Amino acid sequence: MDCLEKLPETLLEMADPAYRDFNARIIPGAGEMLGIRIPQLRELARQIARDDNWREFVARSDCRWFEERMLQGMVIGKVRCPIDEKLALVARFVPRIDNWALCDCFCWRLRPAEREPMWLFIQPYFRSEAEYDIRFAVVMATANFIDEEHLEALLRHFEAFRHEAYYARMGVAWAVSVCFVKFPERMRRWLAETCPLDNWTFNKSIQKITESLRVSTADKDFARSLRRSTK
Repeated sequence: MDCLEKLPETLLEMADPAYRDFNARIIPGAGEMLGIRIPQLRELARQIARDDNWREFVARSDCRWFEERMLQGMVIGKVRCPIDEKLALVARFVPRIDNWALCDCFCWRLRPAEREPMWLFIQPYFRSEAEYDIRFAVVMATANFIDEEHLEALLRHFEAFRHEAYYARMGVAWAVSVCFVKFPERMRRWLAETCPLDNWTFNKSIQKITESLRVSTADKDFARSLRRSTK
């Protein structure tokens, strides 16, 4: 209980005004920030996840600081509880996501028992009209489901993707680039022959591929050759 009782004081002690100002420039819509680095928040989340009152903390809707909401998401990922309960916590948290950083730090590496339930759980989010619902599904998939078992299903989701929101599109572009890293032969065919992504998202995917340190020079040249004109 001490961890949660002293949480406001702990967060204020960790605050870094210079880091806050930096984050405020790159995370639009985050609200009031303290400026706490991610490794510090993850360690604090581990402590809270062991606290008997973690459920009370993640249920709070009166968080003042961006970092408190990020902590809530991290705690949900770290706690050990029945999968049905965890998915209910996720369902309550996703509507609170209103920026890319909160989304991406919430999406954790799943434990084996969480994988199949989460794969089924995120399916409707791929089809949502909400920007961060889609990004949540895509980032969770990028972290956990770019593998032989799920690749074709993911490509079908990307083929059905129709959204104008920047962070939804960027999430898909990032995911496509990771798919290319892991399955270059399949992705070369998909990008060159059947990819129906809108031109903006397609070209951002190409950009992400060419920026990757895990893609060969030859594959980068191939990807550049696929760039579409946006005129």
